[in-house]
Amino acid sequence: MALDEAVRQEIQDLIESNDVVLFMKGNRRAPQCGFSATVVGILDSMLPDYHTVDVLSAPHIREGIKAYSSWPTIPQLYVKGEFVGGCDIIQEMFGSGEIYETLGVEPVEVVQPRIEISDSAAAALRQAVSEHGGPGRELHLTVDPTYQANLSIAPRTPADIEAKTNGITLLLDPLSASRADGIRIDIAETPNGQAFKVDNPNAPQVQAMTVRELEAEIESGESFELLDVRTPEERAIAAIPGSVLLNEEEATRIESLPRDTKLVLYCHHGGRSQQAAEQFVSLGFSRVFNVTGGIDAWSQEVDPDVPRY
Repeated sequence: MALDEAVRQEIQDLIESNDVVLFMKGNRRAPQCGFSATVVGILDSMLPDYHTVDVLSAPHIREGIKAYSSWPTIPQLYVKGEFVGGCDIIQEMFGSGEIYETLGVEPVEVVQPRIEISDSAAAALRQAVSEHGGPGRELHLTVDPTYQANLSIAPRTPADIEAKTNGITLLLDPLSASRADGIRIDIAETPNGQAFKVDNPNAPQVQAMTVRELEAEIESGESFELLDVRTPEERAIAAIPGSVLLNEEEATRIESLPRDTKLVLYCHHGGRSQQAAEQFVSLGFSRVFNVTGGIDAWSQEVDPDVPRY
């Protein structure tokens, strides 16, 4: 099929403007086919950020990328302008370890994670495998870059690492295994009934920062984002110098930053900023601090010229 020049240019612009771009069905958060979901799972385990293009919402791209790449199926992965392949090739590269070099990330050291499964969780997992498993389908545990865990039943891959505990065999990809050491799997009661609860001690946590420590950070000249989560009315009364109000525009900017960016949040006394900080941790940010006591503590311990209210 002849490729329209305008479509070719649109595809080329997408490829050239993103180091890693995946043409897929659906998007990263909601894949719409199993093959796309498989590649997203592999990329999510290795990269905090990459670009996806939903071909279902752009039929001209769906057909155009096939002609552009001379490749008949979706998904398709491009890295630094070069076509890598589709789902089968990505799986093979992941199994062999070749994908690390292609993506420019350091290979992970293969580890045997220590995992604890309660008796009630083990019974529920055995039942799930009995009901939904089958030939070639086994129990998997994945831990993404934000340390969110997911249990699923899927085919084994050559790269999978086995973790056996309490009569249960879990399969993990190498990156998930490196993030899973010390995980405990249990059953929790929820409003919708019982559900698996996975506690991961490796997950990033919000760290406390005193106002004296914040003062020293500011004086050191270290680069970090100082975010005020109060209302505009409160900020008009008093503010810590160098901070920015975390409005919708600023939140969008912060979410686009590398996940190792240092974030320091404050509010009036520390409660609202703790909640906001936890949200950034859930997005994958690994260096998130909450200012203990908020701006009220700053007024009392650091700068009495800052009004209290």
